[in-house]
Amino acid sequence: MAQGTARKAEISRRTNETDIAVSVDLDGEGRFDVASGVGFFDHMLEQLCRHSLIDITLRAKGDLHIDDHHTVEDCGIAIGQALAKALGERRGIMRYASLDLAMDECLTRAAVDVSGRPFLVWNVTFPTAKIGTFDTELVREFFQALAQSAGITLHVANHYGANSHHIAETCFKAVARVLRAALEADPRQPDAVPSTKGTLNG
Repeated sequence: MAQGTARKAEISRRTNETDIAVSVDLDGEGRFDVASGVGFFDHMLEQLCRHSLIDITLRAKGDLHIDDHHTVEDCGIAIGQALAKALGERRGIMRYASLDLAMDECLTRAAVDVSGRPFLVWNVTFPTAKIGTFDTELVREFFQALAQSAGITLHVANHYGANSHHIAETCFKAVARVLRAALEADPRQPDAVPSTKGTLNG
């Protein structure tokens, strides 16, 4: 990436189910200002921001009278689109990263390839169907939407854990940390696309 190039983007996405506006700064300080209407999900997005150092502002209005599904999934789509837009040609990034992240009794691994090729491998099982009122199956839905829209290959595996809140939180924190590492500038090739193909846009 050229020195001084701003890696920022804004996305607005409106459907019959949701109305979402999101902005990202890949070179931020982990600042967050998120309001999806889903309390636990907001808490997870705050973890994503804080530990990736990606600044995210998000406003979402969704059909929460039905359930949280459309809002969570569409937030993943919008954030992913914003990440892809901010990355541009993906020049000068480290591209790959992986990490084991511990939280109390729980250990979760995340690995990412900022490849332009969307794929999610999800090996996470929750011991409960809900965390408060939040459906635990929506954690996967968010990351599926994020990976697809951002054009990243993402693998997430929970090694062990007993508490659903901890498992979800380690997923978000682990993904945040690998995104931080993979999106960092490579000082040895600041203007090169890290691929023998010469492109990371599919």
